This record gives sequence, C-alpha cells and structure tokens, in this order.
Amino acid sequence: MGLNEDVGRRLRALRHGMDVSLSELSRRSGVGKGTLSELESGRRNPTLETLYALTTALGRPLSAVLSDPLPDGAPVERRAGVSGSAVTAVLIERYEDGEAVTDVFRVTIRAGAVQESEAHVPGTSESLMVLAGTAVVGRPDDLSTVGPGASARWRADVPHVYGAPDGDVQGILFVRCPVTGGEAGLQPPLPPE
Repeated sequence: MGLNEDVGRRLRALRHGMDVSLSELSRRSGVGKGTLSELESGRRNPTLETLYALTTALGRPLSAVLSDPLPDGAPVERRAGVSGSAVTAVLIERYEDGEAVTDVFRVTIRAGAVQESEAHVPGTSESLMVLAGTAVVGRPDDLSTVGPGASARWRADVPHVYGAPDGDVQGILFVRCPVTGGEAGLQPPLPPE
C-alpha cells in the first residue's frame, strides 16, 4: 500500500473514531470537502500543510495519520516523506507517554524557501537540531538562526516559520503534542480493508 492510501485510511479512521463528518472536518480545517474526500480515498497526494491542518483540527499529532516508521536500521532515504512548500519531513520515531506524543522527523528545508506553518494543537512545541546548513526557525516575531550542531526550540501552537536562506538544511525535528483529554493511544485501529 502506498503513502497516499495509508494516510487516507488513517485519516478516515481517525475522523470516524471521533465521530466527525467530512463537512465538519472541512469546516474546522479549512480544507475543501472534495480535497478531503480525495485524500481519504488515497486519490490525492497529501502535503505537509494539508495534513497539519487536518490533524490540528482533530486535536492530534501529525504521526496519527502518517505511516508507521520503518524498523530500526532502515535507511532514512527508503522511508516515505511528506513535503510542504519548503520542508520535507520523514517520520523516524513516535514516542507516547501519558502526557504527550513526541514525533521525531528527519527534515530537509529547501534552499531559499520559507514555509509559514499555521498553529498546531494547543500546547505543542517544536525543536530543531541542525545537522547541516543554516536554518531560520521559530515564531515570526522571535526567529532563531541555527547552524550545524546547534538547536532551537519554539512554541508551535502559534504560527511559525522554517527557512533556509543559504542552502539546503538537514536536521532532526522534535514535535511534542500534548495528549488531549487524558486519552491514551491516539491512533485508532485501522478499519478492515
């Protein structure tokens, strides 16, 4: 099964598990009902921005709709990634405790590109450890410039920015999203095929 189909099945299962209609999720997320229907059926390629809009509207982390990471030792290059206007993110780990879900992504920020991300679930924070290149990240009113071996942390429940002014940036992004309502196991079981 491809990324589109897998994401679509997980999104549909999550929406059904929360008893949210297509129309209501469309309204909450600002994603068109037709686009949402095509995503759920696996006929549309999901973008990072669209998936964040949908998972935020459902109060869940991005990993709730992404494919499970490959087993340890599998090369990052062989894992499926989701791209946005400036960032490509590959889920490499998902850790859940009673308070939050932490998604760990291998990210590339494309040279000269800037991605303006909308606010995520309330209480979400992000931190980026730069492996190569120089990133400009954080809230638009409090940007940090981060080079190789350094890191930055910011609130992600407000609009925030990713940029790579001088060349591609390679890094590890940690996204910590609180568990809402004390729920455990945020990912609902997949529906039968």
